[in-house]
Amino acid sequence: MIELALGISLHLGLLQDYNAIHPHIRYIEQGYMAGAYYNSVENISTYAGYRWEFGDFGLEAAVVTGYPEGDIVPFGRATYKDFFIAPAHENGTVGAVLGYEFKF
Repeated sequence: MIELALGISLHLGLLQDYNAIHPHIRYIEQGYMAGAYYNSVENISTYAGYRWEFGDFGLEAAVVTGYPEGDIVPFGRATYKDFFIAPAHENGTVGAVLGYEFKF
């Protein structure tokens, strides 16, 4: 199944300003997922991973491109319905990304 979404995010505990608008396309089949989105540092990120679902809750683990920390970095997030939370870091500072995805 192909999903189109527009994510809106808030970056907590970080010092810099980050992009908060994330157009997103995803293909998901039997938990396996791959997609692309416009990320917080204003690059295109591509990813591949797996999504576990528990009723309205979800947990995603993947590898992703498009961040300054490396060519490929780990990615994870937890979801509740269309809300999400993901860990974030910036020069040794740990924070979080909270957001909502409008799915089309």
